[in-house]
Amino acid sequence: MADSDRYERSPGGPGADIYPRAGNRPASPPVRYPSLRQRLFMGLGMVVGIAALLWIGWYILVGSHYVSTDDAYVDAKTAQITPQISGTIISVAVMDTQSVKRGDVLVVIDPTDMQLALAQADADYNHTLGRVRQYYANVDAAAAQVTARKADLERARVDYNRRRALESTGAISGDEMTTARNSLDTAAADLQAAQQELVARKALITSPKPEQNPEVLSAAATRDRARLDVARTLIRAPIDGIVARSGIQIGQHVEVGATLMSIVPVADAYVNANFKEGQLTDVRIGQPATLTSDLYGSGVVFHGKVIGIGGGTGAAFAIIPAQNATGNWIKIVQRLPVRIALDPADLKEHPLRVGLSMTAEINVREKGDPNS
Repeated sequence: MADSDRYERSPGGPGADIYPRAGNRPASPPVRYPSLRQRLFMGLGMVVGIAALLWIGWYILVGSHYVSTDDAYVDAKTAQITPQISGTIISVAVMDTQSVKRGDVLVVIDPTDMQLALAQADADYNHTLGRVRQYYANVDAAAAQVTARKADLERARVDYNRRRALESTGAISGDEMTTARNSLDTAAADLQAAQQELVARKALITSPKPEQNPEVLSAAATRDRARLDVARTLIRAPIDGIVARSGIQIGQHVEVGATLMSIVPVADAYVNANFKEGQLTDVRIGQPATLTSDLYGSGVVFHGKVIGIGGGTGAAFAIIPAQNATGNWIKIVQRLPVRIALDPADLKEHPLRVGLSMTAEINVREKGDPNS
């Protein structure tokens, strides 16, 4: 076939492009559409990309303003109940898990010995007070003796001077003058002795009233201590709370300082949240926090605020601290306890117990107020 039979000119006339004739053109390649798998991967990639963009936006606008941890636990200032006197327990009025109010009687110690001591101390006080009152009476008596001795001295002096005036006339003998002189000297000595007795009596009283005398005050202190020991036979709850770890029994002898039980003030519970050191950059006292408990689930949200940041990590205060200067040192991210006070209204509505797990989140966007 001639070349003119295989090609044709375009309608543009001479010089126009030359195309192969229709019967001799090669077949066009088929159009290939993406398979279902490819479309699924493309859609998944778009979803992941959009999700990543949304997450980045959320973190920049919201997430970077919060720090959270699930290493948080409920705690409270537990009161240890210890006796202040030794004795035998004759009554136990409470048991574990029981709620008590401040002032409720928890344990009764046999008061017999303390009551006898109080009776003895009360008798000693009355005896001492009577003796001291006698001191005051003796001062008055000694003062009266001084007055009497002054009168005797004045009388002896007048008698001596009268006789001395008559001595020159010979009407008074030498023996009478000697007797008058001795009487004057005796009266002066008696006055001096009475004055010394008055000083000695006054030395026994150092206060305006007998009740303020040191001897009486000492006896009163002994009596008050005995009365206090009697009162201490009734061991009362120092705070409101729940009884825990009570292991005492009637008839048991207890010593001073022995732990009888604990009282947990659940109404004053707080949370110790242990944040990683890298999370604490912007944490400040007074910042608001939200918490959830494993006991109630995420549906119950507790509100609180940061009231303190620990002074050291748990490793720093461990009984056997880490020896980081040794050659086998491995870096471990440390945690620092942050104390969070809980809203009393939340605690009243949803009570918590010491040791329960919590999840805490702090809004670090707030500046906080240490005085709040």
